[in-house]
Amino acid sequence: MRGRRHDSSSRLPRRSSLILAAYRAFPQQCAENLHNLHSIGGFPGTVLRTVTSAIDDLDARLIAALASTPRAPVLDLARRLGVARGTVQARLDKLQQRGVITGFGPDLSARALGYGVVAFTMIEIAQGRLADVVDHLRAIPEVLEAHGTTGPGDLHCRLVARSHEHLQEVINRVLDVQGIVRTETHVALSEQIALRLVPLAQQAARPG
Repeated sequence: MRGRRHDSSSRLPRRSSLILAAYRAFPQQCAENLHNLHSIGGFPGTVLRTVTSAIDDLDARLIAALASTPRAPVLDLARRLGVARGTVQARLDKLQQRGVITGFGPDLSARALGYGVVAFTMIEIAQGRLADVVDHLRAIPEVLEAHGTTGPGDLHCRLVARSHEHLQEVINRVLDVQGIVRTETHVALSEQIALRLVPLAQQAARPG
């Protein structure tokens, strides 16, 4: 008498059945993933490069050209870079949309404006008063930057002043808010390396 055929999966516990179902579906899932990779332009290595590479060589050269001649027309930039005018405009638009280029406003010199003293102030803030202190600092024009940091203190600020006497006045205004526990100020003697971002853009454009 011919034996009755049994489905081995019917005798498996529920958890094992789920594992078996997932195993059987694995080839189909792989095929779907492969199709998705093709649809977005390549294999995992290509996808990774697309995600992690912020800019390419042309972007970096365009940024350097803009940094050296901020008022250069798009046509002049295109000639210097050896690409079409439309390519330069499209790159500029994308760099702005992605936040790489944040604006085309003038770079100002605090020293030329009469603020030749630069200082860095660490501020220790009482618990729960950070927002109040930051709002207070935002209203002081001589506070150019403020960063929340780890380590001693809660904020590190860059200040400018016309003189050392004026710096003392700026610090007094900084302290004129509830919530500051302690400050520590260091006066800059000289600028050894000015703020620079073009070398960073060139580094970001290099593969690997």
